[in-house]
Amino acid sequence: MANSILDNLVYDESSGIITFKDVRYMVIRPDTVVDFQKAVEAELGDRVAEMMMAGGYTGGSRSSARYKEVFDYSDEEIVAFMCKMGGEIGWGNFEVEEFDKKQRKLVVVVRDSPFAAAYGSSDGGVCHMIRGVLAGMAAGIFGTDVYSEETHCRAKGDPWCRFAIWV
Repeated sequence: MANSILDNLVYDESSGIITFKDVRYMVIRPDTVVDFQKAVEAELGDRVAEMMMAGGYTGGSRSSARYKEVFDYSDEEIVAFMCKMGGEIGWGNFEVEEFDKKQRKLVVVVRDSPFAAAYGSSDGGVCHMIRGVLAGMAAGIFGTDVYSEETHCRAKGDPWCRFAIWV
């Protein structure tokens, strides 16, 4: 099956660098990220959620700006592309539940989040990087700071993860 991201990755053997549209990427196991997250949670508690979210936010805002520049996408096309890309890089199956640019609201459902799967059982949402990526993308589209929440998470026993982003 075709994968537009994997099919267009460029690997430079001499440097060990992988890029997509001149943006560097790396392949990493979800349990590596989650074990790091759990170790930092043990030291810092709930503050880790916002720290992990901040990392995702940077990636989401930079990637959406880059792909708007490279592809000249509309805001709707950026959301569709970034959600498709999420699946193509192994972050789960992203589905836009709601995108209302006028009301400045975005809701995305992610089935099979690798973060939730690797984390195991939790009382709260654990997919902070996905929440951050979506918030970073939405902040660029809406032109202002946003709020974001993981309203459902497989790690809590929900059937999927769901992210709401709003102004």
